[in-house]
Amino acid sequence: MEASQIQFNNESAKIAFNTEHRKRILYNIGKYDHAAKEGRTFFSNLDLARSRAGFYKYKSINELEKYLIEFESRFTSRGGKVYWAVDAQDAVRFILKLLKKYSVKQVVKSKSMTSEEIELNRELESHNITPVETDLGEFIVQLAGQKPYHIVTPAMHMSAADVAQLFEEKFGLGQERTPHEITAFVRQHLREKFMAAGAGITGANFLIADTGSVAITENEGNGLLSTAMPDLHIVIAGIEKIVPSIDQLDLFWPLLATHGTGQYLTAYNSLLSGPGGENETDGPEEMYVILLDNGRTQLLAKEKQRRALSCIRCGACLNACPVYRNIGGHTYGTTYTGPIGAVIAPHMKNLRDLNHLSFASSLCGKCTEVCPVKIPLHELLLFNRKDAVEKGMVQSGWKYAMFISKQAFLNRWMMDKGRKGLKRYLLQKFLKKQWGPRRRLPELANQSFRKQWMDNHGNVGQ
Repeated sequence: MEASQIQFNNESAKIAFNTEHRKRILYNIGKYDHAAKEGRTFFSNLDLARSRAGFYKYKSINELEKYLIEFESRFTSRGGKVYWAVDAQDAVRFILKLLKKYSVKQVVKSKSMTSEEIELNRELESHNITPVETDLGEFIVQLAGQKPYHIVTPAMHMSAADVAQLFEEKFGLGQERTPHEITAFVRQHLREKFMAAGAGITGANFLIADTGSVAITENEGNGLLSTAMPDLHIVIAGIEKIVPSIDQLDLFWPLLATHGTGQYLTAYNSLLSGPGGENETDGPEEMYVILLDNGRTQLLAKEKQRRALSCIRCGACLNACPVYRNIGGHTYGTTYTGPIGAVIAPHMKNLRDLNHLSFASSLCGKCTEVCPVKIPLHELLLFNRKDAVEKGMVQSGWKYAMFISKQAFLNRWMMDKGRKGLKRYLLQKFLKKQWGPRRRLPELANQSFRKQWMDNHGNVGQ
């Protein structure tokens, strides 16, 4: 068993039985469930909207080169600059080069999972550049020295009391401060950071091919301040964020909002098509878009799993997943967690180290049911499992148990004529360990289903 799987199993067991953690997560996801249910009533035909969105995203993935080149051409025609980054190291190296060129010592960052993916904050700090997360949730987990817990809600695992204690430790605010008071403090604290920052770094929710625009969605206004106030704006976006046309945003923006937070539309939706113009008082003097591969083309090469690149990062599959609701976000050990993370992380990073994530699923299909772009996530998890088995990456004990089970199910004598005691022995001998220490093996009936059917109905169907 790989060390990463052992760590995952240990962390899962620890978190799953933490009753306080379970209480917080189920409470927060419960609030989301209520809001999302209400938000989805915004659509008169939600299934049709999801089908159209899925079609457009999958089309852009299958014609990725065409749309990325179109985006670059349109964006650079307005003074923007594009850098194609092969991997995380390449992206970080280019960002550091830019910040050095502009003598930047402090950057403000809008919420960006892509920057988490390349571990940008750590790299900036190692070069004496201060990164300041300006999304409230991201700001909280940065103060706590943690990674984001959730794609949309970074501090979902923390209670109001936890946050108050953190701000008491870091700023001496006092543990009696309310969430409203803490938010007001952070707003004032960050305003000074926006004024002093030499650069703003953001992600992108969508890259619009036909206009060469970057679409950014947020609820706090920090994204606008991160792009408008500093002289340098750097966008880090995965190459899969491309969509063909601006005409499709009236479909994608509401789907992202209703499935991400339950809103009909998020508070701020911005389109940026280059640096500030001569007659514009706001906006950066220079704007760069870093188009990041970092394993995405490896996933693109998978005929089935490439569909996962259609993801718009709404987080709905995390909230729906019974496994995520039990083990939480940090347990996965990857930037992208939940069902979507279990599909894409093994191919973007290392299948041998991370294939166990695809086995950590009930395959209930809830993730597929809630996906706004109709990614068949539970099916893609099975394809990942198939890849892991074919490449010999699963435990020999597990393979042996599956082999014995297959032979038993294919053997009519064992299913019908085998004695109950023999069957129980075989279950105990070959399957109990794989079944897990916290689950009881099913009780065997005295007669097989076939025998019971024949006793009640005769030889029907024979």
